[in-house]
Parts: sequence; C-alpha cells; structure tokens
Amino acid sequence: MTEQQTARTSATPGSWLRRGLIALALVAATVAIGGYYVLFMRYHVTTDDAYVDGNLVRLAPQVAGTVIAINTDETQYVRRGQVLVELDPRDAQIALAQAKASLGETVREVAQLFAEERRDVALVAAERTQLSQSTEDLARDRSLQSVHGVSLETLEHDENAVRSARAGLQQAQATLASTQAAIVGTTPATHPRVLQAEANLRAAWLALSRTRVVAPVSGYVVRRSVQLGEQVAPSTEMLALVPERSMWVDANFKENQLADLRIGQPVQVSVDMYGSHVTYHGKLLGLTAGTGSALAVLPTQNASGNWIKIVQRLPARIGLDPAELARHPLFLGLSADVDVSVRNRDGSALSQLPAWPASQRTDVYTDQGAGADGMIDRIVAANLHGTDDALYARADRRVP
Repeated sequence: MTEQQTARTSATPGSWLRRGLIALALVAATVAIGGYYVLFMRYHVTTDDAYVDGNLVRLAPQVAGTVIAINTDETQYVRRGQVLVELDPRDAQIALAQAKASLGETVREVAQLFAEERRDVALVAAERTQLSQSTEDLARDRSLQSVHGVSLETLEHDENAVRSARAGLQQAQATLASTQAAIVGTTPATHPRVLQAEANLRAAWLALSRTRVVAPVSGYVVRRSVQLGEQVAPSTEMLALVPERSMWVDANFKENQLADLRIGQPVQVSVDMYGSHVTYHGKLLGLTAGTGSALAVLPTQNASGNWIKIVQRLPARIGLDPAELARHPLFLGLSADVDVSVRNRDGSALSQLPAWPASQRTDVYTDQGAGADGMIDRIVAANLHGTDDALYARADRRVP
C-alpha cells in the first residue's frame, strides 16, 4: 500500500464524522425552522409597509378679512378654543353698529304701528258716534217736516251729513283693518320685521366674533401658511393641526396575507423612531374595501396587451393604546412594522358596525353668539319707550 492510500484511509473516519455533524445540524435547523413556523409564524401576519397616520385639521377662516395677528406657529401646542389668528374687525364692527341701529329703528316703527291701531280704533268709535248723531238729527227733522218745522234745505243737509258720516266710518274701518293686518297675532317684540332685524344683528355679531379664529381641537400645529397682512377668504387654509393622541397605523398587506385577518385581532407595532425596544399594542380596526391601486386618483388600467401581474396591497387600520401613545408620542408619516396575531379567527373581515367610535365634535363655535341675545333684549326694551310692551321681549323668540 502506498503512502497516499494510507493517508486517505486514515482520514476517512474523521471526514464522515464532520459530514454527519453538518447533516445533523442541517436537519436540526430545518426542524427548528419548521417548528418555529408551525408553532409561531403560521399564526402571525407581518408587514413593514406601514405608516403612522392621524387626523389633520385644516383651519380656514369663517369670514373674509385681513390678518392682523398670528398667535401660534409650527411645532407649538394649542388648546381648544385658543385664538390662533385675528382678522381686522373694523368692517365687522361697523356692520354690527348698523344692525343695532336698524333694530332700534324697526322696533320704533313697529311700536308706531301698534299706536296707530289704538288711534284707528278711537277714530272708528268717533266716526260711529258721528254717524249715530247724524242719523238721529235726520230722523228728528223728518218728523218735523210734516208740520213744516224744518225746511227742505235743512233736511237735505241732514241727509248729506248722514252719507258723509257713513263714508267716514267706512274709511276709518278700512284704515283700522289695514293697520290690524300688519300686526295681527304679534306683539312689538315678536313682529316679523323685528325678528328679521334681530337675525341681521345676530349675523353681524357672528361675523365680528369670527374675526378671531379659534382652535377647534387641542393639538400641535404642523403647518402654517398664513402671513401678516394677507387677505384671506373662507376657502383659505391658514393652519393645520394634528389633534393630540389621535394617531393610528395604516398597514398595507399583500393580497395573499388577507385570508386570516379579522377585525379585533391583537397587533404589535414598532416604529423606526424608537426602534424595537418600544412596542405598541393595538388591534385591527378594519380593512379598506378596496386596494390602493383601485382607490387611487388614476386607477391602473389592466386591459392592455403588455399586462404583468403585480401583487396588490390592501390598507388596514391599526388602533393603538392611548396610554402608550402618551408615553411615546408618534408623528404623522413615520414608518412602522406591524405584526398581527391571527390565531383567533372568529371575527369577520368586514363589519356593518363600527369597531371604534368615529364621531368627532367640537363646541368652540357655539359660544360665538353669546351676548347677542342680551344686546337684542336691551335694544328692544329701550326703543319701546319703557312702556308695558317691553314685557313682550320673551326668550322664546331667540335663535337656539
């Protein structure tokens, strides 16, 4: 036996041992991977095509005007009801003064209508008395004519007096009917002309209040596009706010990942901003009923000869724990990694009932009319000359 054959023969047991160990390691790795998939990965759907999203409140003025003050800027926190932008109020102040004067004038004119009614009632009574007197004079003179106690001329004069008194009564009654038609069913404070003037005053009051643009919600200013001296209109976006703790994650899953997704399944989210050491816990709130390409402004046209199949993605909304958001704030547009546990598949992919309260409401604008009703009552009472008609300034004529 040669030396080479002897060396090959002596190396064979070690080579087989190494090969056996490598094969054993490969088998163990395969078993581990398979076990990991069977026990864990098969119950999880993950994606890194996910981004933080939230409500973006675009703030525009309710009236046109010139900007004279800006009280906030980007990155700053604002509170609900805080005045953010002020517009030049002088035009609105002049309009309010005109509305106040118009209301006072209207109240006086309507009060005069009620006074004219009382005057016309007295005039009808006077004309009726005059007709009665003329009728009695004519009857008396006719009884004296048979004994030649009065002349024919006197009798004709009495007849003319009766006809004149009757016409005067008819005219007075028509005047009274016209006056009553203008005020029937109303009081000086509830007359339609007065209510119209009050509505005009409220509109002017609101226009003045709206020159102070307030924050509808509390949050952070993420964009300011308004400048001092700028002429703005109700369609002009001045500021954009992101409400605090109003964040969620939009995850875009491939269409071959959707079969096991159900509303309410638990989700773990990590964002690149904090890394893997901060994990947010939430749940799947819902799936959008259309893929991103189908809902795009310009949908993809697949009816072409060079069509290539592309895996579509479906947006899903992930709700986050508010307490965790408070400890680790998020910002719009941040990248995120999403891991959905699909072990429980009892829910549905679509639901006709909302999975979370979607209603939003602000009451900062309801206070803009505060004070207008008090001003209206004072103007109405002052222009009724302190008479009993001031008692008709009831609260039920106010706009709710």
